[in-house]
Amino acid sequence: MIVSRTPFRMSFVGGGSDLPSYYKQMGGAVLSVSIDKYMYVTVNKKFDNDVRLSYSITENESSIQQIKHPVVRNTLELLDIQGGVEITSISDITSQGSGLGSSSSFTVALLHALYAYKGKNVSKEELGRLSSYIEIDLCGDIIGKQDQYAAAFGGLNFIEFNQDDSVTINPVACKFETITKMEESIIVYYTGLTRNASTLLKKQSDNMNQADKRDLMSNMVSLAYDMRGLLENDDVESLGELMDENWRLKRQMAAGISNLQIDSWYNKGIQAGATGGKLLGAGNGGFMMFFAPKEKHANIDKAMKGLRRVPFSFENGGSKIVFSDMKDK
Repeated sequence: MIVSRTPFRMSFVGGGSDLPSYYKQMGGAVLSVSIDKYMYVTVNKKFDNDVRLSYSITENESSIQQIKHPVVRNTLELLDIQGGVEITSISDITSQGSGLGSSSSFTVALLHALYAYKGKNVSKEELGRLSSYIEIDLCGDIIGKQDQYAAAFGGLNFIEFNQDDSVTINPVACKFETITKMEESIIVYYTGLTRNASTLLKKQSDNMNQADKRDLMSNMVSLAYDMRGLLENDDVESLGELMDENWRLKRQMAAGISNLQIDSWYNKGIQAGATGGKLLGAGNGGFMMFFAPKEKHANIDKAMKGLRRVPFSFENGGSKIVFSDMKDK
């Protein structure tokens, strides 16, 4: 049996610039961090030649071509695994429409586990590249590439999306104390609202042919560079203001990114002492993040009454194989 563990991520600024409709014209950049909430995928040899999957539903098929889950089907075909395998997935946190990059964490975790199942090593760069290829090119999802690389590499990273389709990963160079203070300033709540990220991202992608939307996105990319600069200069206090500016820009990118309920929660958080925040992911649901001094957190908790606060920590390991007994077989 193989067990892979792959983190989810929080994206702070620049989200949406990883869509090819933007970065192939302008180049994109985001700043994100992986967190200690994980997707686990197990792969085990099956007694017969069927393929059994267990995720939100269970599939038991006699051939990989019959598999309904597009990511699993395409990944098995890509790695030339024809059958006789059982695959399961478990998530630490609700993964449907969460805004934490869970779909891509699943793809990275699956790909990593299947490489290990075949007795092969795979680099973090290859995990990011191939999982993006599976989701975007093979499955036809209209999504970006930040989640796959964030999950594969782990840590606090500045990720650039180049016009030639290459991706550059640079860990943010700052003091350990700066990262700790940043982590301690962030609080996250589950809104209970779920949405289809692909639908929102398609709207944003379609809007990239409009000059005013490209200008909005360019401003958000500039904020990613600004945030990296603040962290490199160990300036944590100003991060919230950048997040606030990024959120106000992002809300203008497409209809449906926010709504009256989300705006109300956000405004209550700001009034309670947060200096900034955002919805994580494409928008319109999932998890809401605030940035605030620790002494303001209790006030924000009161303002967010009815929403579940979710504890977390930053993590720095990225996707890992945490168990393998294949050598014993």
